[in-house]
Amino acid sequence: MALIIILSKLILYIGRFLKLGSGSTWPGEIALSLDKDFLKKTFQKNKLKTILIAGTNGKTTTASLIKFFLEKKGLKVIHNREGANLLNGAASTIIKYSDFNGRLRYDVAIFEVDENTLPLIVKEFAPTAVVLNNLFRDQLDRYGEVNTIALKWQKALKNLKNTKFFINADDPLLYYISRSFSGKVSYFGLDRDLMIGKEISHDVDSIYCPSCGKKLRYTKIAFSHLGEFRCPGCSIQSPKNLFSLKNIQTNLQGKYNLYNINASCLLVEELFSLPEIFIKKNLLDFLPVFGRQEKLVYRNRKITLLLGKNPAGFNQAIDVVLNQSKKVSLLLVLNDRVPDGRDVSWIWDVDFEKVTNLPIFVSGDRCYDMALRLKYCLDRPNQNYFSTFENLNVSINQLIDTTENEEIFILATYSAMLEVRRILLGRRLL
Repeated sequence: MALIIILSKLILYIGRFLKLGSGSTWPGEIALSLDKDFLKKTFQKNKLKTILIAGTNGKTTTASLIKFFLEKKGLKVIHNREGANLLNGAASTIIKYSDFNGRLRYDVAIFEVDENTLPLIVKEFAPTAVVLNNLFRDQLDRYGEVNTIALKWQKALKNLKNTKFFINADDPLLYYISRSFSGKVSYFGLDRDLMIGKEISHDVDSIYCPSCGKKLRYTKIAFSHLGEFRCPGCSIQSPKNLFSLKNIQTNLQGKYNLYNINASCLLVEELFSLPEIFIKKNLLDFLPVFGRQEKLVYRNRKITLLLGKNPAGFNQAIDVVLNQSKKVSLLLVLNDRVPDGRDVSWIWDVDFEKVTNLPIFVSGDRCYDMALRLKYCLDRPNQNYFSTFENLNVSINQLIDTTENEEIFILATYSAMLEVRRILLGRRLL
């Protein structure tokens, strides 16, 4: 193993020297090609606690919150923060933090895990804890429909007797599969007083009972298909005891981030005995992580960067933009690269009608698809409310040149978000 780690670390250093990106998965790819049991052997040798974070949205913020709280408590934590969430990404993270003998001198390892990778990674080691955030339609060309992923998760996780599970019980599919788990299950959700939705929106993904197939009835809705539900045909309904922090102060905006906060806080309370008073005291010090409501300065202008990669995520990001007290200008960046998914038809389920009164700029590999979508939003089709740019750099600078007092928001898909950060920060980070 020592030789594999030395070779993989060398690849890691070469990648950094050539500025190929700190999130490169090549070291892990090489390690796994030389020894397919690299991950399994590593965790047999190192007895640290392992936490897996899975779900369509919120993995990075939830993982970063857990790391933040644990480090505040003095624990040493590793985390695949660059977003490399496949098996080779997990292996690359181990190589990055281990010594040449494969020793990880840390207390906790946190891994964000791709939806398809979760069943694969639990074959390598039994995690201490698993957090399941949500399931939304995302990259249908890769994942398929949400029920397909849910069934894969159920099969992979149900026999993990020594693993603790932290489940978003406002998601009917996740609640349903969690009832078959052998390990201890704890549930989090959104405070019912914050659920103001009354009608099912058009961007829902799983509103039919996963047990009997009847349409679920919602008494309260957070957003999309997340809410307080019951099935009229069988016994499936939202559990009564859900964890949700009240009266908190945070820099994270939006209901979707309240789910991330509740997931992370429930885990550190139960798994590490961190008291609620400690969590609330330190929460205000946590700042949004890269690309997720991250605030950057470019040409003396403050810019907020939002990630959106599916209808539910985009709609929640739009709500954040609309809740600003100042005037807002918006840049929408749509790519269709491998990290984004090749199919961009999902943009027709996003509520762009809500932002057509704002100054809008459009860019990205599929800028004309986005422009067409916006054309269908306009009350007066012959009037052009937005500007379209094939060149992302030009679009950002034009946005700054033509606005003065507006607050600037950039809402981008994943690969587009990385491009935006490279332009704004003047270097390649990933």
